[in-house]
Amino acid sequence: MNFQNVINFMGFRKIAAACSIVLLAVSIGALAVNGLKFGLDFTGGSLVEIGYEQPADLNKIRDQLKGAGYDDAVVQTFGSPTDILIRLGQDHDPELGDKVLSALQGGEDQELSLRRNEFVGAQVGEELREQGGMGMLLALFMIMVYVAFRFQIKFSVGAVAALAHDVLIVLGFFALFRLDFDLTVLAAILAVIGYSLNDTIVVSDRIRENFRKMRKGTPIEIMNNSLTQTLGRTLVTSLTTLLVLVALAVFGGEMIHGFAIALLVGVMVGTYSSIYVAANVLIAMGICKEDLMPPEEKEEEVDDLP
Repeated sequence: MNFQNVINFMGFRKIAAACSIVLLAVSIGALAVNGLKFGLDFTGGSLVEIGYEQPADLNKIRDQLKGAGYDDAVVQTFGSPTDILIRLGQDHDPELGDKVLSALQGGEDQELSLRRNEFVGAQVGEELREQGGMGMLLALFMIMVYVAFRFQIKFSVGAVAALAHDVLIVLGFFALFRLDFDLTVLAAILAVIGYSLNDTIVVSDRIRENFRKMRKGTPIEIMNNSLTQTLGRTLVTSLTTLLVLVALAVFGGEMIHGFAIALLVGVMVGTYSSIYVAANVLIAMGICKEDLMPPEEKEEEVDDLP
């Protein structure tokens, strides 16, 4: 096998490992110090609907609400550009709608109308959050079992390490920058797990194939060859996905902004982890050809006929 055109990915494995350790340390530190800024889906709060005569400027409304002391207000259109839905993370107040209306009316020439003022409970309670965490741990365990059965135990450790790496960094990003964590972001994290796992399995499949096929070459050389062969597919998939996510983040509006940001971070980190984290774990665990060679079929003894 000619290794001239093979990219030396594993030559940078120590630098990549150091970068991953730093990112994980920052993420865990941000989660420990800041915690996640849960949205109203997790905490509950109040909902106010305001009707405008003309299409409303959402940024102007946010600035007006911040000036009135409603810093945590989530503002979005509701059906049409003249219907505005405002979600506030505070206990219900029967007069809250009138207060919000007054704060907005002061900077408008048009007449505004209060259409709704009600309390919305948390869609995800504490018990469900705990069950969701346990469910995610169970999912990672089942993934580990599947990959161990499909490939080999060392591959399963690498795959789960890559998934945990991706999830922690996405969570740490939201904790570090104090971005709202709601149900759409939770959905994005689950999508990141699926995306990263798929990419890792594709790379693992090629690594196993080359360990069985290539008679010469060290484990690092075989790993570099496998990663180079899958690089084109990885980059095309990642870049096309990122283009869509950038468009969603810029033009998708407030409702899916957190979803798009979480996926943007997750896809970039997931692409990196499928190349370096999973492969790095395999090298660290001493992967070799003997681990991946198919078991030899035992020849059945046939008794001589009399």
